Amino acid sequence: MDDDSPDIALSDLQLALMRTLWERGEASTAEVVDVLREAGRPLAHTTVATLLTRLEKRGLLSSTREGRQIRYQATVQEHQVQRAMVTGLLANLFAGQPSKLLSHLVSEGSIDDDELAQMRKLLNARKGGRHA
Repeated sequence: MDDDSPDIALSDLQLALMRTLWERGEASTAEVVDVLREAGRPLAHTTVATLLTRLEKRGLLSSTREGRQIRYQATVQEHQVQRAMVTGLLANLFAGQPSKLLSHLVSEGSIDDDELAQMRKLLNARKGGRHA
């Protein structure tokens, strides 16, 4: 799947499943259930299996069968999902204007002093000629 895929928007629960696979490389349904349970999200095995199957149908996961067990691997990287979801957020909530998103974060107090310093550093690096 390429970086510009439009179908990468994920729910909070789908992101939790994907994070499990990004961290582990691959996992069975039972392993994903265990990780989610440990994180305070107890879900039925069948629910997780359905979600994994749907993510696979969307092309975000692949699977291999080992005996009776199916193991899943992410086919997209975390940065691809982040890029797609932030692009969607900017387009839908902030009229495609990153400055409006930043203004919202700053005015809502969502950014602490350390994060603000890191953002200034990134902006200064960009201003200094490092254009991505």
